[in-house]
Amino acid sequence: MHKYLITIFTLLLMVSNFVVAQQKNVLIICVDDLRPELNSFGASYVHSPNIDSLASVGRAFSRHYVNSPSCGPSRYAFLTGQYGLEYRGASNQSLFKRAEAIEEKNASIAASMPEWFRNNGYTTVSVGKVSHHPGGRGGENWDDQNIPEMPNAWDKHLMPVAEWETPKGAMHGLSFGKVRTANDRDVLETVDANDKSYPDGHIAEEGLKQLGELAKGDKPFFLAIGLIKPHLPFGVPKRYLDRYKNAEIPPALHPGKPEGVTTWHDSGEFMGYNRWGKDPREDKDFALELKKYYAACVSYADKHVGDIIKKLKETGADKNTIIVVWGDHGWHLGEHAIWGKHSLFEESLKSPLIIYDPIMDNKGQMTDAIVESVDVFPTLCEMTTLPIPDFAQGTSLKPIVENADAEGHEAVAFKSHATTIRTNQYRFVQHKGGEVELYDHQTAAAEQVNISEENPEVVKQLKDKMVAKMGKKAFIFATK
Repeated sequence: MHKYLITIFTLLLMVSNFVVAQQKNVLIICVDDLRPELNSFGASYVHSPNIDSLASVGRAFSRHYVNSPSCGPSRYAFLTGQYGLEYRGASNQSLFKRAEAIEEKNASIAASMPEWFRNNGYTTVSVGKVSHHPGGRGGENWDDQNIPEMPNAWDKHLMPVAEWETPKGAMHGLSFGKVRTANDRDVLETVDANDKSYPDGHIAEEGLKQLGELAKGDKPFFLAIGLIKPHLPFGVPKRYLDRYKNAEIPPALHPGKPEGVTTWHDSGEFMGYNRWGKDPREDKDFALELKKYYAACVSYADKHVGDIIKKLKETGADKNTIIVVWGDHGWHLGEHAIWGKHSLFEESLKSPLIIYDPIMDNKGQMTDAIVESVDVFPTLCEMTTLPIPDFAQGTSLKPIVENADAEGHEAVAFKSHATTIRTNQYRFVQHKGGEVELYDHQTAAAEQVNISEENPEVVKQLKDKMVAKMGKKAFIFATK
């Protein structure tokens, strides 16, 4: 009997190991400040063959919206599957505030997405800028091992700094180790050099190394690789910029500053860089030059995406790996007289999302269903057959991955003093002071003309939808 029980136990263990081995891997590629400035998303002048190739065999979401227009809170929503309204006044530090809560309460906070996968048998690795700080640590130079941005999430959380010396230096680094300082911060730069002249070349190289090692492992992997470009400053190897020498780039739609109370801002992050006395809101030639540099940075990021996917195929793990390409938010290139993000206009909130499953049908069909970043966590759970946690606030997109014509849902987003909801027809914004904005996207004016006064019933309906989706916290604003 004893030998019989041992045999049964051994067989069960073998079956269990086989199931784990067959569990689908997850590869996430995060791209910082990437608006839908891609050929496959309609920007025909942009050279983005690698991301376009993935879109041609995956499901591209043309109306994916992030849940906040800044790096920190947007990545919080993506990585936790929760809106994070309790940290809406924490600027880019929401994940660090969550980490403090875990430590102070000495109790369990809802698991993040990588922690959930780790607890369910996955090896989890992060390379580059996945959470807000590249490398995922705090401290003066963002490299303090005792201050994790996402406790319990990663088996490895890596940030190759090369000649930039620290993650903070690499985050806004220009070529060959040049670090941004208060007095040395050019907004544009190009050098005739290879990909490793900027930090993303090193991030991608480390990502390829980790991918090769994970593919040889006996456990499924959850690998996230975060690229920094096209984040400011717009520094890029010359060969990528050369592609746009004679490019015809259309001018910004609705370039005027909107009237009334809005989430418009004066582009402080961008204007804080050395612009040689030029203002793209007034200088069309400078605006065009900036757009070419932005597009070149997108092409530079695209090249790394291609290298990562190529490496995945070389390992053979591509046959069992779900791939996600995600932009952490959009970026204004002059729309509404803004250069940057941080608004609740369409341009700050819409970003690319592509999901690829090697066994999916109807490959390459783009969907126009409205979705949001919190949806990715439950989607990946369902697609890898993991249980979807009760605390996840998003909705699984698996039905849309399987059928591009499946319906989406409203998307919400917030800043510290305003909250918005996007439906098929409208964008509605509620401010802390009580002011509201309502825009009709079925008109040519779109987000230029506030029609809230003429449509009080629509305003009420959308307020109710926001509360239904986000709870009463939707209208509890930051005090700072």
